Amino acid sequence: MSSSSLFNASLSPLNPNQHPIRRHPSPSLLRHRPVAVSCTSDGNTTSPIETSVKPPRRTENTIRDDARLHRSTAVNPFSARYVPFNAPPNSSEHYSLDEIVYRSRSGGLLDVEHDMDALKHFDGAYWRDLFDSRVGKSTWPYGSGVWSKKEWVLPEIDDDDIVSAFEGNSNLFWAERFGKQFLEMNDLWVKHCGISHTGSFKDLGMTVLVSQVNRLRKMNRPVVGVGCASTGDTSAALSAYCAAAGIPSIVFLPANKISMAQLVQPIANGAFVLSIDTDFDGCMKLIREVTSELPIYLANSLNSLRLEGQKTAAIEILQQFDWQAPEWVIVPGGNLGNIYAFYKGFKMCQELGLVDRIPRLVCAQAANANPLYLHYKSGWKDFKPMTASTTFASAIQIGDPVSIDRAVYALKQCDGIVEEATEEELMDAMAQADSTGMFICPHTGVALTALFKLRKQGVIAPTDRTVVVSTAHGLKFTQSKVDYHSKAIPDMACRFSNPPVEVKADFGAVMDVLKSYLGSQKLRS
Repeated sequence: MSSSSLFNASLSPLNPNQHPIRRHPSPSLLRHRPVAVSCTSDGNTTSPIETSVKPPRRTENTIRDDARLHRSTAVNPFSARYVPFNAPPNSSEHYSLDEIVYRSRSGGLLDVEHDMDALKHFDGAYWRDLFDSRVGKSTWPYGSGVWSKKEWVLPEIDDDDIVSAFEGNSNLFWAERFGKQFLEMNDLWVKHCGISHTGSFKDLGMTVLVSQVNRLRKMNRPVVGVGCASTGDTSAALSAYCAAAGIPSIVFLPANKISMAQLVQPIANGAFVLSIDTDFDGCMKLIREVTSELPIYLANSLNSLRLEGQKTAAIEILQQFDWQAPEWVIVPGGNLGNIYAFYKGFKMCQELGLVDRIPRLVCAQAANANPLYLHYKSGWKDFKPMTASTTFASAIQIGDPVSIDRAVYALKQCDGIVEEATEEELMDAMAQADSTGMFICPHTGVALTALFKLRKQGVIAPTDRTVVVSTAHGLKFTQSKVDYHSKAIPDMACRFSNPPVEVKADFGAVMDVLKSYLGSQKLRS
C-alpha cells in the first residue's frame, strides 16, 4: 500500500469487528488515545475506532521511529488538491499537490481544496476531540500546532516527509491592562504568532511547504532548491526549515529595507542570499521569473500550500477559547495571504460543525503601503497597485499584493473591514502595548491602531471578545524601538517614549531622581 493511501495515526487500529462503533467518541478517552479511521471491505469509511494504549517508548527510538512502528494500516479517506481560486461550480480544472504548479490555466491564483464530504463523515465533536487530544504531546508529528490538524492540512503526506519544529501552539495573551487602560475593554486578546521557531507566523506555512518539497524530492521531482522574495520573515522561516531538511534555499531580499535581525537569520541558516537594489515587489517579480526558468520551487504566498499552515492559527484561536468564536479578529496585511488563511481556517471549522459562526475579520495596513485599504474605501472598485513607501512595519511594505483577490473574497464573506495606521499611530500603539507588559512588532502596532479607531467609532463594543494577531517577535525590531524611545525619529513626537535618565554616581543625586519619579507615580495613581 502506498504512503498516500495511509492514514498516519499514531497508533494502529484494533479490529473494528471487535469493538462497538460510536458516532461521538468519548472525550476522556480521546484526550489520551489518538484515533484512526477504519474502512469496510468495500472501501467505505466507518465511524472512528478507538485504538489500543500505546506501549512504552524504547529509549533508542526517535519519535519518528515510534511513528513508523505505530503507523495505521487503515485506508486514508482524506485528500486535497489544487483548484483555481474561487472557481465556478462547474469548473473541472484541478491538479495534484504533487504537481509543481502555482497558477491556474487562466493565470489566476490556486487554492487547496479538501474533500469536504470525506471530512464531514465525522462530526464536529469528533474533530474537536481529536485536535484537543493532540495538544501538548510530543508524538510525531502531532506535537506541532500545524500538524495536529494534519487531516485538514496535507492529509496524504507521509509522516517521514514532514519537516517540523513543532511550530504553532502559540500563546493567546489576555491583554488585561492594555485593554482596560487604553480601550475600556475587558476581553481583549493578542495571539502571539511571533513566539515561534524563527520569530514569526511564517513558520506555520513554511513547515507545510518545505514538507511537500521534501516529499517531491524523494519522488525525484525536478526540485534543486526553494526560493522566495522576502521582506525578512519569509526568508527566515524558509531558510530554517530548508536547513533542517538539508534542502538548498535561495532568498531575494530588498537591499537596506529589512532589519539586521531579519537579515542575519537566513545568512545564519545557510541560505544563498541575494541583496537586490529594489523593493519587495521588484524582488517578487524577479523570483517569479527565475522559478519559471530554473528548477527552484517558489515559496512565496502565491503558493497556496503556505496558507494551509497559516490557517491553523485560526483553528488554534477557537480551540483556545474552548471552541467559542470571538466577535473580532484583527490581522496586519501586506501580501494579504494571511487574512484569507484566517478566513479559511474559521470557515472550515464552521462548515465541519466545530463552531456555529465565524468572527468578523479586520485587515490592518500601514498608510504608507495601503492598496487594500484604498480599494476598500472605494467600495471595492478598480484595485490599483501602488509603490509602497517606507514604513516601520517593513514586513507589510507591499504595494502590489499577490493575494489581493483572496483578501477581498475573505473580507466580503465575513463582513470584514480594512483600516490603516500612520507611522506615528503604529509606533505609539506599539509603545503603549509594550508599556503594559507586551513586546510587540510594528506590524502588531498597525493592528492595534485599527482597534483604537474601530473602538472610537463604536464599531467594536467594549464587551466584544477581540483578538489581535501579532505576527512577529518584537526582538526583530529593536532598532525601531530604540529610535522611538530616544526620540530620534524625525517629525514624530514619540509621546510614549521612556528614555533612560542619566544621573551621576552619587547617592544624593540618585535619591533626588528616585523621589521625583516616585512622586510622579503617586500623582498618576
